Amino acid sequence: MALTLITFIGATLFVLGYAFYRARRVSKDSSDGFFLGGRSLTGGVIAASLLLTNLSATHFVGMTGDVYMTNMSTIGWEISAAVCLVIVALFLLPRYLKAGLTTIPDFLEDRYDLTTKKMVSVVFILGYLFNMLPITLYAGAVTLNSIFDIPGSFGVSHAGGIWLMVVAIGVIGCVYALFGGLKAVATADALNGILLVIGGLMVPVFGLLALGKGSFSAGLHAMLVEAPEKLNSIGAGSDLLPFSTTFTGLGLVVLYFWGTDQAIIQRALAAVSLKEGQKGVIFAGVLKILTPAILMVPGLIAFAYYGPAIANRDTVYPSLVNDVLPGPLVGVFVAAMFGAILSTFNGVLNSTSTLFAINIYKPLVKRDLSEKDMVVAGKRFGFVIAILSMVVAPFIMYAPKGVYTHLQTINGFTNVPILTLIVMGYLNRRAPAFAAKIALVFFIAMYGVCTFFIDTGLHYLHISAILFAVCCTFMYVMGLVYPKENVYVLKNRNVVNMRPWKYRYEVSAALVGIMISVYILLSPVGLARAGGADLATFFLMALSFLFSFAVCLVAKRLLRNSKKKFYGVDDLDDEVDEEEVPGEALVVASN
Repeated sequence: MALTLITFIGATLFVLGYAFYRARRVSKDSSDGFFLGGRSLTGGVIAASLLLTNLSATHFVGMTGDVYMTNMSTIGWEISAAVCLVIVALFLLPRYLKAGLTTIPDFLEDRYDLTTKKMVSVVFILGYLFNMLPITLYAGAVTLNSIFDIPGSFGVSHAGGIWLMVVAIGVIGCVYALFGGLKAVATADALNGILLVIGGLMVPVFGLLALGKGSFSAGLHAMLVEAPEKLNSIGAGSDLLPFSTTFTGLGLVVLYFWGTDQAIIQRALAAVSLKEGQKGVIFAGVLKILTPAILMVPGLIAFAYYGPAIANRDTVYPSLVNDVLPGPLVGVFVAAMFGAILSTFNGVLNSTSTLFAINIYKPLVKRDLSEKDMVVAGKRFGFVIAILSMVVAPFIMYAPKGVYTHLQTINGFTNVPILTLIVMGYLNRRAPAFAAKIALVFFIAMYGVCTFFIDTGLHYLHISAILFAVCCTFMYVMGLVYPKENVYVLKNRNVVNMRPWKYRYEVSAALVGIMISVYILLSPVGLARAGGADLATFFLMALSFLFSFAVCLVAKRLLRNSKKKFYGVDDLDDEVDEEEVPGEALVVASN
């Protein structure tokens, strides 16, 4: 245990120290410097930061436990991100960067009015306060509480150990986020990403070795044949994530998360150029395709290793880590996990501070504020939110369906309602501001009623999809009956180089093909049947790639012929290297 603790502390201090060192050159007295890292992030940093802000102990603990208890159906949360990140890279990010957005609600002010911006900012903040921040702290506390045996070491109960770890993680994360700014958070994410991949992969590798009694191949065979039904990603209606939701609310929720959630998209908004932003977003999609190997395979291993002996799904992953990893390597893993916990907590806290300072505090004060004043106000508010989230976090231990399902269910109050306003804001330029406000309030109220008070018999993602359709229809009709007087026009604020990434279409097509192939492999026509995958399985997977690239070629031609309408960038020649065109010419060309 001593060696584990020393390794953990050493790795953690190195990452934090290096992050603060790299962030020292970026002014944190300006809003762009503190909130967007000076718009200096490159593709690799963006990809790593997106992944690390997304991944936390919530995923490791929650998704492993879900697979252990049910099957691979919850994989949809991970691999469907591939398609959604493609949409973000090709359609949303160019518009965000062209408009020079610092926060997503900035667009809502331009498109609707200031009141709509404030309402959505409040919804964002409440969602972070009562769900995202507390659940990140809780899942991290569960992991560290189990691995370091906090109750035994300090003579407290399991609940007492959770409280101690929540406070410890919250205090460290608060100092880290509020004093380092986004540049420090994003830099640490890149380093933590390396540690997370190494530490995350060690668990299935050593788990399979333990399962096969020293033989990796024997362990892999045992995992695949022990319970093939658990390899099924095509969930039944009774599963936590039925496959039918892929065509209704799942895509909406995932698109919201990667394309409009402030804590996530803030990394892409900080891109040094559109090219680097697209590379980062699309490469994050590649990483998301790979994450089930470290998030879900441990659940399969745990079931083959323990059988159905574990009653609390949230303790499956920490138990497996303690039982299969050699002692010295546990410290490396815990450092990686701690980095993921801090990354998510810090990223959300930084975004919460950004939303408050820019979208609520500044309009409320109604006077000229210096950049430093806004940063100070954001830091103070972030500190208060951090304290409140520490108070809320321990009570999540009483969630009946596990930590990850609880997270996604509560997120329904904020995700698709906000997405509705953004989608209709871009697709319908005449929908009035009052329609947006009514749609937002109606969506949130009806979601709460249908999810918690009325037994509709529908999955909560189906409810979100129905409400999305109703609210979009309402806003469209209002745009016809009471059209907005001034038609919305996207402004170009010339904040970054707007040349797109040359290979964005081809890599996007490969991503979509891989996603479809994974669903085929993990289905009743693949590994989830008694005989396992056969030649027909791999033939279907090959067809999925051909289909994806065919769609890519058609979309590429359509988008090139309609750039001004669909892309937000006028007629830039993708075949010309960026270095051949002066920066001033690129700015003019993007107007």
